[in-house]
Amino acid sequence: MPARVSPFARVISLVPFALLLFGLQLNDITASAAETPEPPLPMQIPVLVIKYFPVSGELIDQKATGDWGAPLAETRKKTDQLTEAVIAALQEGSRYHGYKDPAAQPSLAYKVLDTFEFLEPLPTVPRTGNDAPMTDYNRIMQRVNIRKWVEEQGVKEVWIWGYHGGVVGLWESNMAGPQGDISNSNRDPRDLPVLNKTYTVYHYNYQRGASEAVEDHMHQLEAVLNWVDGRDRTLPPLWNKLLFWGKFVGSNASHKIVRPGCGWAHYPPNAEQDYDWGNKRYVETDIEDWRPDGTGKKQRMNCDRWHGDSLTWFVYWMQNLPGAANGLSDDGKPLSNWWIFIGDFDNAMKSKTGLVRKQNPQR
Repeated sequence: MPARVSPFARVISLVPFALLLFGLQLNDITASAAETPEPPLPMQIPVLVIKYFPVSGELIDQKATGDWGAPLAETRKKTDQLTEAVIAALQEGSRYHGYKDPAAQPSLAYKVLDTFEFLEPLPTVPRTGNDAPMTDYNRIMQRVNIRKWVEEQGVKEVWIWGYHGGVVGLWESNMAGPQGDISNSNRDPRDLPVLNKTYTVYHYNYQRGASEAVEDHMHQLEAVLNWVDGRDRTLPPLWNKLLFWGKFVGSNASHKIVRPGCGWAHYPPNAEQDYDWGNKRYVETDIEDWRPDGTGKKQRMNCDRWHGDSLTWFVYWMQNLPGAANGLSDDGKPLSNWWIFIGDFDNAMKSKTGLVRKQNPQR
């Protein structure tokens, strides 16, 4: 008999609790030849939510999910609350230096346009060389008539609440549109319907919490920024020279932190291995005053700054990403608001906006 415990009590309060502790308030390598104005803020992110709840009576069917057999009502409540928690964290994270500037404006505003719920297992397709089948994203998108939502209603993101449990494969993020698939996936151009506007699909696991869902967005951010920055077209020995991965993150082809800059999802500035969010080791980092030329003020820091909490680290990291009115420049060229690559991707690509403005386009 599946367990009837309530495993999500901590998750419900995780975001406001972590942000409160941290002091937060919830309220181009390639660029255009001619500078374009930044979009009005906040950039709107319409979201379509899709939930798959395979059921056995009043319980989620653990034979289908592999790791989750809580009551259906409890699972519904959890996914609703996690959706709100993810929205709060992402919006808060888009406030440039919001942890020290109460007036900082968010660059992104999320709104759920509609929610679909299916009381059945995720549709799947076989995978060669893998016992677990892959989620069939084409069938899911066709079932909800994704073309209408993206091309007529302006949906930019689809959030799927499902499961993993070793019984089904999933991509944390997946993209389709006129620019191709730039995501934390295998970038198969056929696994989503390609429309005339870009949309990104995030696949969450309701056995986990808000931190794991937000981490999906962290990796999508990294994928898009690395692509805009040219990492996909740069030899690995030169990655440490790139604006985002080398100068901002402080990494190289090893993915470890070789210069205590701002770090990335798995690696805070003081990290020594993946997921090292609770490391007490101190380093000198310029994360709160990052500048491309390396002249930012450094301070001694360890995991106490984000309370050793992964979700608080994610929000803190996002708030140090060059956002609105960042006032930063690289070799005399102003940095754009990097959130445009999440909030207005197609227009950013159309205008050849990059991490740094006023350079000749190389894409």
